[in-house]
Amino acid sequence: MTPLEILEKFNSYYIEIQAIAQSEEWQKLCEKKHNDPEMKTHLGDVLHYLGEVMDCVDSCVEMKVKQDES
Repeated sequence: MTPLEILEKFNSYYIEIQAIAQSEEWQKLCEKKHNDPEMKTHLGDVLHYLGEVMDCVDSCVEMKVKQDES
């Protein structure tokens, strides 16, 4: 798998997880009293760290493109 393919895969995961975080079903699940009150925070952390990983992979993709152009 190339760095670009990895970045595209991570991006698709990010979009799917973000859709879950914004969904009405997720919001209702988080409101249930017996569930961990930090659920929203944990999912937000996942998005944050996935975004950080994507930035790192993006740098690899940019370097590869520059090398290919040379």
